[in-house]
Amino acid sequence: MIRAGIMGASGYTGGELMRLLEVHPQAEVVCATSRRLDGKQVSQTHPHLKGFTDLKFRNLDAGDVAGQCDVVFTAVPHGSAMDIVPDLLDTGTKVIDLSADYRLASSVFEQAYGLRHKAPRDAVFGLVELHPEVCDALLVANPGCYPTGATLAAAPMAAAGLIERVIFDSKSGISGAGVEPSPVSHYPNMAENIQAYKLTTHRHGAEMRQELERFDSTIKVSFTPHVIPSVRGILTTAHMFLKTGAEAAQVAGIYRQFYAGKPFVRLLGGIPMLGPVRGSNFCDIGFEMDADGQRLVVVSAIDNLVKGAAGQAVQNMNLMFGLDETSGLWNPAIFP
Repeated sequence: MIRAGIMGASGYTGGELMRLLEVHPQAEVVCATSRRLDGKQVSQTHPHLKGFTDLKFRNLDAGDVAGQCDVVFTAVPHGSAMDIVPDLLDTGTKVIDLSADYRLASSVFEQAYGLRHKAPRDAVFGLVELHPEVCDALLVANPGCYPTGATLAAAPMAAAGLIERVIFDSKSGISGAGVEPSPVSHYPNMAENIQAYKLTTHRHGAEMRQELERFDSTIKVSFTPHVIPSVRGILTTAHMFLKTGAEAAQVAGIYRQFYAGKPFVRLLGGIPMLGPVRGSNFCDIGFEMDADGQRLVVVSAIDNLVKGAAGQAVQNMNLMFGLDETSGLWNPAIFP
């Protein structure tokens, strides 16, 4: 049995990690940390876990957590993980970091996040469908939610060398803003409304560029996010302007071949929606080709808290410990 610890377990991502791990056949959560909630029952903050765990939040340092665990999930704010991760790694404990601290090269991180990186370490970017080397990693940087849906939408065409420019238009549920209330998540501001933000400067764009430029350094990437009045999910529309014309059958073949054997990517004949992936680790992808064959529109749908965060982290854990990647995750979505 894999002994798992979660540092920063009081937020939405921490709660989702516990939900998935509490029913995982080969893992158990033995430690959940929170400085603010030290001593309180986990199920008081995460009421959906009542009856599944008797754990209490503990205010523990990295060494204390590592001593109990085979793997530690760091679900802490950006800039905080770098204070924890090196100490965990020094004990030989495997780490899956859900912050942004190890997703990017240090210089790119510092530019995107405006923070000095105090403790660089080599990490594998944990988008399993693109990075099989996760299997051998000691430190995995779990991707951001927006980059997960966007990169999976475009990667097959990027790998085929067919994209000149891609414009990602993403719409996220409010839970992506985190558990702390904000003007974005305040009900009167969000109900029956859509808010675009950081139109050209969102820091997740750096991850999208990093991953797609691995296939083709000439790709131009643009990204604009929106928040919609939904709790969960990210729907990304990727407008790909191609270097050469393509036909729908050719595109379908490229996607089928690229995602063959990738159980959590489902290729649809129609247009994806958020409902059929809610609560699941699936990424649904569908496309339509412009009549002139020069613009390909690909739509992806994920649950931002599962495939976009906690589910993908468990998927990474599975591979890091030699398990089938679907272990504990092969569940249908909640629909409607």
